[in-house]
Amino acid sequence: MRGYFGIGVENISKEQNVGTIARSAHSFGASFFFTIQPGIDVKALRTSDTSDAFDHMPYYQYDSPENLALPMECTLVGVELVDEAIELPSFRHPRRAAYILGPEMGSLSEPVQAQCHHIVKIPMKFCVNVGVAAAIMMYDRMISMGRFAERPVRHGGPLIEDGLAAKKQGSTLRRKIRNKNKVR
Repeated sequence: MRGYFGIGVENISKEQNVGTIARSAHSFGASFFFTIQPGIDVKALRTSDTSDAFDHMPYYQYDSPENLALPMECTLVGVELVDEAIELPSFRHPRRAAYILGPEMGSLSEPVQAQCHHIVKIPMKFCVNVGVAAAIMMYDRMISMGRFAERPVRHGGPLIEDGLAAKKQGSTLRRKIRNKNKVR
């Protein structure tokens, strides 16, 4: 996958959520993780970050939205459930992006929203846990940035005719489904 991304949260107050987001970010290949005005000591927490994500990617902490410093040409994308936001399935992810989510039981502040190039929402009836929302965003980025084949027309995954060729290419194998009515 080309490009890079980072993910962050504003005014987060629960250690468990920070650890979950950091672990997910590490798992999805984030280049960095950041917080703006966290209500907790992020560096001290390790309870839910079982992958030691903070040892494997840079962590940046900002005391205000105005001090947020992103790499050049990095697009800030807010994740917020507001009417004017772009629905995630219709959103094309920037090649170089930083995603920012709001706090538990709250929203992204006006100063952060004003800095965002895009505001995206996950089309749901109501907000989900911030850690879940972060994982959904990163998963959507991963599947939409061209790393995987197009989805098949029928249910299931792509069929692989030659298992040995697939193993050489590093793909996972999938058995070909046969019609029980056909005689082979």
